[in-house]
Amino acid sequence: MDFTWQEEQLAYKQTVIAFAQSTLNHDILAQDEAGIFPRDKWEKCAEFGIQGLPMPEAYGGSGADILTTVLVMEGLGYGCEDNGLTFALNAQMWAVQLPILTMGSEAQKQAYLPGMASGQIIGAHAISEPDSGSDAYSLRTGATKVDGGYRLNGTKMFVTNASVADMVLVFATVNPDYGRWGVTAFLVDKTTDGFSVGNDLHKMGLRTSPMSELILQDCFVPEENRLGPEGAGVAIHSSCMVWERSGILASQLGAMERQLETCVQYAKERQQFGQSIGKFQAISNRIADMQVRLETSRMLLYKVAWLKKIDADATLAAAMAKLHISESFLQNSLDAMRIHGGYGYMREFGVERDVRDAFGGVIYSGTSDIQRLIIAKELEL
Repeated sequence: MDFTWQEEQLAYKQTVIAFAQSTLNHDILAQDEAGIFPRDKWEKCAEFGIQGLPMPEAYGGSGADILTTVLVMEGLGYGCEDNGLTFALNAQMWAVQLPILTMGSEAQKQAYLPGMASGQIIGAHAISEPDSGSDAYSLRTGATKVDGGYRLNGTKMFVTNASVADMVLVFATVNPDYGRWGVTAFLVDKTTDGFSVGNDLHKMGLRTSPMSELILQDCFVPEENRLGPEGAGVAIHSSCMVWERSGILASQLGAMERQLETCVQYAKERQQFGQSIGKFQAISNRIADMQVRLETSRMLLYKVAWLKKIDADATLAAAMAKLHISESFLQNSLDAMRIHGGYGYMREFGVERDVRDAFGGVIYSGTSDIQRLIIAKELEL
């Protein structure tokens, strides 16, 4: 592994940081409190080229490799203080765009990818259900084969971007008797009869990233909108989860770096008992631990991206990265709040928002306990 970045890559990262700092950080407190999705910022990100990063030029992207994309999304997380927006962007890029790019027909790619890269189309990924979360493939949403396509019936839960999405990658089973081998993926447009968005879900954190139920009632999906063959849903979802775990937390790295810098500066400036609080071991030890977590997280993520770039199996590395980065961001956020004391507990300073946002990371894209199960399985325990 060689993580020596080219000057062009580092320059692009700095350009992204400057873009995010100047364009994406207004009205965050108000939007977070109200749970407002910042569509204008989404569109500005698309205009800048964020959503098109991992997409080939033929589909409106820039054709960046996985390492460059991860580095740039790290920069976005550093410059953009709205973790909800960066999460929503990553959710579409890794869990919707990549599956279509790798498994879709040419017609499907042309129908969706250029629009997603340009910000004209927003995509969502729907597999979780009221009774199937970590046990994702025990889903009950059914896809009945009919003339010309399928009729989908069921309810999806915890669907990121659902209320603003123009299309959704939906997983349903063509036959419950087949178990996981009946799970099949479909590309469903929001204008389809029988497709509706249910209740908005009001989250503890990541509040600018909308989340809702999705209801499918006798929803007809033409056969040409099936992604891959029947029964390929498990393979598609497993593949995109590795991609997602390879990239969705890159922005958290950037947030952790920004968070650390803020804590160091505060520890130098805040005076108590006649000296800066950074002189006290209780504070300096917390900051040292934050630095260690940041650097170990960075190395784990870069390794996953490198493995994906050389087309090697990244299942174990992705699970370790997802586990370590999400838990590290949560712990660093808690330490940042303790370092800032009473000020950290106040909403206007943004420290407590990181705590709320970070907690989502130990749940989405597979909980920390699921990552431990994956790691144990890869070790053949």
